[in-house]
Amino acid sequence: MATHLILQKIFKTGIVSEPPPEADLSLRTRVQALHADILKVYGQAVAIRHVDAGSCNGCELEIHAVNGPHYNIEGMGVKFVASPRHADVLLVTGPVTRNLEIALKRTYDAIPEPKWVIAMGDCGCTGGMFGESYASCGKVSNAIPVDVEVPGCPPTPIALLQGILAAVSGERKSPAA
Repeated sequence: MATHLILQKIFKTGIVSEPPPEADLSLRTRVQALHADILKVYGQAVAIRHVDAGSCNGCELEIHAVNGPHYNIEGMGVKFVASPRHADVLLVTGPVTRNLEIALKRTYDAIPEPKWVIAMGDCGCTGGMFGESYASCGKVSNAIPVDVEVPGCPPTPIALLQGILAAVSGERKSPAA
């Protein structure tokens, strides 16, 4: 009986989702510039190690969007890796919790030079609404050095792409500034 009511509601409501994003023609030139900068710096693909230091997972959803077919970050020569020993860039989301502070520092130390650190989201850049407390170190730069900050709650996939470009091209701090 309950299944019948659920199916009835599904048929009555129909498909509920967001419309796809509009095509951004300037994205292609930004993508080509990012790819050219990555090849100029590395001569190959750039590898990113992501660490969730205590986020709400909003930033992780945007990272998944960047990995999807619309943005196709792997097609630009940017890939995510499981080991910090294979990484060039450390992408950190969330305020750094006290429980993850040591793990984050060890991950940072395990990445070979040259390396860049990107703090993603308002929590990673400023500590967000959590700030510093007995349970939180606050922003990422309180635990490890940060090269680029990508603000937003959460930042858009384009902002993340700009942050990666800022990191590999040698720009510092917020790419939006």
